[in-house]
Amino acid sequence: MRELGVLHDSFTFPIINQAVLLRQDSLLCARIIHCLAVRMGFGSDVYFCNTMLDIYVKCGETGIGVQLFDEMSVRDLVSWTTMISGFVREGSVFGAFRLFNGLRMEFKPNHVSLMVMFQGCCHCVNGGRQLHGYVVKCGLLGNQSVYNSVLKMYTDCCCVDDAEVFFSENDKMDVVSWNIMISLYSLRRDIKKLVDCVRVMQDRAVLSIESLTLLVSSFSDDGPICYGKQVHCLAIKSGQYDSMLKTSLLDFYAKCEDLDSSKKLYSEFSFTNHITLNAMMSAFIHNGYSREAIELFRKMLSSGLKPTAEPLTNVILAYSDMGSLHLGKSVHAYCFKNLFEDKTAPLETSIMNMYLKCGSILSARICFDRMPCRDLVAWTSMIVGFGTHGMGNEAMQIFHSMIEEGVEPNSVTFLGILSACSHSGLLRDGCKVFHSMKSKFGIEPDLSHYTCIVDLLGRFGMLKEALGIILKFVSLADCRIWGSLLSASRVYENQLLAKFAAGMLFKLEPENAGYHTLLSNLQASLEGWSDVEEIRNYVQDSNLVKQPGRSHPRVAEIYDTLCSLSRKLQVHT
Repeated sequence: MRELGVLHDSFTFPIINQAVLLRQDSLLCARIIHCLAVRMGFGSDVYFCNTMLDIYVKCGETGIGVQLFDEMSVRDLVSWTTMISGFVREGSVFGAFRLFNGLRMEFKPNHVSLMVMFQGCCHCVNGGRQLHGYVVKCGLLGNQSVYNSVLKMYTDCCCVDDAEVFFSENDKMDVVSWNIMISLYSLRRDIKKLVDCVRVMQDRAVLSIESLTLLVSSFSDDGPICYGKQVHCLAIKSGQYDSMLKTSLLDFYAKCEDLDSSKKLYSEFSFTNHITLNAMMSAFIHNGYSREAIELFRKMLSSGLKPTAEPLTNVILAYSDMGSLHLGKSVHAYCFKNLFEDKTAPLETSIMNMYLKCGSILSARICFDRMPCRDLVAWTSMIVGFGTHGMGNEAMQIFHSMIEEGVEPNSVTFLGILSACSHSGLLRDGCKVFHSMKSKFGIEPDLSHYTCIVDLLGRFGMLKEALGIILKFVSLADCRIWGSLLSASRVYENQLLAKFAAGMLFKLEPENAGYHTLLSNLQASLEGWSDVEEIRNYVQDSNLVKQPGRSHPRVAEIYDTLCSLSRKLQVHT
């Protein structure tokens, strides 16, 4: 167009800017277009300047946007709203409110401006409440989008009571409003309120396909399988049944260990994309069928579908479960060669975990050190990996490095480091870490953390201290923590404490013969044969059977393979 000498008008550059946003080098192109437009006399055109503001804001260059905004001789409502969205993107609520107050001096905010502001208040409930008051005062709550933005603000801030009151006191709820409440109860894993909410919704609004997908995703974590089946039936009956909902149902059945239903849903897809394929691979891995997941991955390669980071993450998990270091390395090489710039943090963490599970600690450490951006999951995985291999000192070094780099540990991180200290006998370090949980990081220890510290103290024979922690801090002690104390009492031959811990275990699981066996072994080591006979008679008279470990889903195939190997050994010997 320029080569032919066709003159540009005020619409040309704004249209070009839409294309600029689609490019990877959008910021560089935007600056070139900006310079050219100014030279051609469009520097003061408000429509063009607004599109430039939008580009700078979406590219994360809010500072350049502010400079352009200050230089604009004419600014409209779109100009103000675009700049406010820039500060919201950066998480600067103060800057957004400062601009919003400036906007009010020149224009009356519209529903778009208010929606952007409420989005910025998702972590600032006080500012959100003030904005809510302003909306009510100005009579702007009648707009459905504004109403839903207020509701979303309260749910994002986890203000359940405020959200429920606001929702119940207004009759302007639409399907979006109901979906917001469904998401709230889903995130809080409150299945009862979630089910009640849906039942009321069915009487007042039509369940959308988004509602059904949200429900299935919610039930995948905590809900019983019957709830998911009801949603499945409702989706078929209402005709609202797209690929996304079908994929969510596939994932739901897999997590409920109903792999047959997952495979049936997968067979119903007329074509498979990365999302569907990844969901089916996850379903196989979740149910212990790693080889089937790998076979599915190979079919994807043979069909010409190029794998993305998600399926590669799953195939790495499958090789990790199989302990196949050689095949895991081959996938790592493929990722390095083909996804050099597109590797995601979960994929890199999965590769690192594969090396850890296969016992290649040095390779795992190299992967960890080469990560351009280490998130909390990567740090925690490295700590847990070192702890699993008995390298408690190395786990402590990683933990301290994480703190120095400003990464805040969570409860899972503390569980990993406490477990590492327990298995490596680092009593002093473990106690310091345990104390810092609440005093330094404000994390309340849960039962798993207390179990780790009791195990650590028990390994050093500090049985009274371990018992004191259970009695003082643990309100609902379970079999794990009492079992840890019983094992330690047996090692240090503390008969009195062992009987006390065993008594608590018998109350919690009276039919578990394993605890009786532990107590019997202790009495045998102390040559208390009469007590041993009494315990064994009780087990026999009560018809108690020692509980086996968790059964593998392919146990029949495992036993067949073992029998085959046994026969071959007999032939060769």
